[in-house]
Amino acid sequence: MNRFQIQNINEQTSKQEEEKTETISTLPFKVILFNDDWHTFEEVIIQLIKALKCSVAKATSYAFEAHVKGSAVIFTGELGQCLKITSILDEIALQTEIVSEK
Repeated sequence: MNRFQIQNINEQTSKQEEEKTETISTLPFKVILFNDDWHTFEEVIIQLIKALKCSVAKATSYAFEAHVKGSAVIFTGELGQCLKITSILDEIALQTEIVSEK
């Protein structure tokens, strides 16, 4: 294999990796909030409002769903947005998970 062929293969591999990364970051992802026994409803609601910029009613609904069902899907969107939301919820150690809708 000559230098040109190796360079061409490297360029193709790089392009494929970029396309994979682009596809992964734009796939719909979900943020799941899990119930726990150490945060109060008020703490969870305040943090949900901060993370999601949602109403008190919506945050209360999510907190109640997580309490009753054990978990609640609180957001669906791009990976970057999910990471921002979970980082805000992590500030008070709320248990979350990001999952792909794929």
